[in-house]
Amino acid sequence: MPTLLAIERLEYPHAEAPAAVFQLNNIQRTIVAEVAEMIIPQTETAGAKEAGVPSFIELMLNDCYRTPEHLSFIEGVEELRAAGFLTKNGAEKTELLRKVEKDTKELIKAYNMQQSKMGDNEDRELMKVQTKGLPFWRLMKELTLLGYFTSEAGIKGSFEYVPIPGKLEEVKIKPNQKIYAY
Repeated sequence: MPTLLAIERLEYPHAEAPAAVFQLNNIQRTIVAEVAEMIIPQTETAGAKEAGVPSFIELMLNDCYRTPEHLSFIEGVEELRAAGFLTKNGAEKTELLRKVEKDTKELIKAYNMQQSKMGDNEDRELMKVQTKGLPFWRLMKELTLLGYFTSEAGIKGSFEYVPIPGKLEEVKIKPNQKIYAY
């Protein structure tokens, strides 16, 4: 849906712009870059930072998401900052992110259960509380993967890039051979 919203904005540039502009400060950008790099680290292929994922995340949040997701994302980044994410070693960072992921899964599961019994006053109160939009961790992982696998570095690092394909024929992939992307 965010991609469709961006395409719509290209077609109708004079349409009403979103009320809030999303922008991270330098510390928040550093946290986002570190988390993205932990999701897709540099190995023999480019990592998330080298592929430009942190800038992509900020651009997508600004251009394609609305205020509830902005608030949710900033809250998640600030929780990591408050937990001292940047001062932790690699194992501690991993453990902290695993806890964030576990909490996010529980939040989404609880939210989906509540949605199945719409109508009572408890649901209305829950809906008011959850106006923050998608949780930080889901946005972070989703945008990291999208940014990486739509970048040149991500495509070339993960696929055998063939800009001009030959004839269509069955090919047997050998062990450790990359799949083709055209």
